[in-house]
Amino acid sequence: MRLMRRALSHRPPRVRALAAAVLATASLAAAAAAAAPAAADGVVQLPSVSAVLTSGEPCAKASTDRAEQQPWSRRPLGLSRAWRLTEGAGVTVAVVDTGVGTGIPALSGRVKAVGDAGEDCVGHGSFAAGLIAAAPADGVGVAGLAPRARILAVRGTDTRGGTTPGTLAAGIRTAADQGADVIYVGRAMATGKDELSAAVEHAARRDALVVAPVVPDALPKDSKTGEPVERAPWYWPASADGVLSVGDYGPGGKRPEQAPPTTGADLAAPGDAVVSVGPSGSGHYYGSGSSLAAAHVAGAAALVRARYPKLTADETARLLTVGSYPDNPPRLDPYAALTTVLTDGRGAAPRQAAAQLPEKAPNGPRHRALAIAGAGGGLVLLVAGAAVVIPRGRARGWRAPR
Repeated sequence: MRLMRRALSHRPPRVRALAAAVLATASLAAAAAAAAPAAADGVVQLPSVSAVLTSGEPCAKASTDRAEQQPWSRRPLGLSRAWRLTEGAGVTVAVVDTGVGTGIPALSGRVKAVGDAGEDCVGHGSFAAGLIAAAPADGVGVAGLAPRARILAVRGTDTRGGTTPGTLAAGIRTAADQGADVIYVGRAMATGKDELSAAVEHAARRDALVVAPVVPDALPKDSKTGEPVERAPWYWPASADGVLSVGDYGPGGKRPEQAPPTTGADLAAPGDAVVSVGPSGSGHYYGSGSSLAAAHVAGAAALVRARYPKLTADETARLLTVGSYPDNPPRLDPYAALTTVLTDGRGAAPRQAAAQLPEKAPNGPRHRALAIAGAGGGLVLLVAGAAVVIPRGRARGWRAPR
């Protein structure tokens, strides 16, 4: 399986890519307009990353070239705004793939390997880990979505990149048992529905979100005709319940003509002509495919889980899809996902405070008040009566009336 769709038959030692397609700090239109005069300075040379090594092909080595400008993918992902809210600290992302090199400077101190997964002969797992969590550095334009997240390297293939549904399923289970919050799976298998679905259910019970490519990066070729085989109707684990399936798009918003259709993807993310780290050293590689788009989504999931640690894996997936840019399929928007509020949950009814009634007054003071009031009233009546009787009595000389 080749990641460079434009050269599927064999792997060229180096791939030449125009900066307008790979590294762009201005808009795509402006880059295209300036391509002719800037050709001498705007061409970068990066080795291409593979998913599987062919027979006799040597292991991938450290790249001697570095991408100093920001890749085109930084613009649609809006990383600068997202990093104001979180950089993914405290979240572990498992990379179930060809392994992740433990000597990559951009991931220094943040890679834990299970077994021999700390060695990456192919380079694909390291490339994906860089898209997820590579730290930015001075003079380097490449960075992962969650530059403070931890990486758990889990082998999901053999040392040459070959895999089976059973190997991939075992990797998913191991990642979940090791406490991964997000599990990135770098492969799409046409078989293995039962094994991979069971592994995804195992991960769901441990509240781990599985992210996988909806289709392979390139369709395998028929051994007789040499032509790509027909696309399968389903690929696994992407088609299993609970998995966030991802397709890719390129710098102009479109996909290469030879790329397998991504029908049914939950999200789309930058995946064509993207740049990331190699299996060692500080240099960079170049690659394309839905598996690399899935790595971007896994990094975005790490941002969400870091900002909202109480969200479940399912709620995290919903935030990423609800907060996406409307398209078919919806396009990943990390900042929108980080600022979106799920409103379909039922809140508790407001509770009114109980009325506070005054305590009952004691009877003693009340009786005394009535007695005083009665005495006062009687005295008033007595005075009023005297005011009438005395003058009349004086007028008659105190004689009884006839």
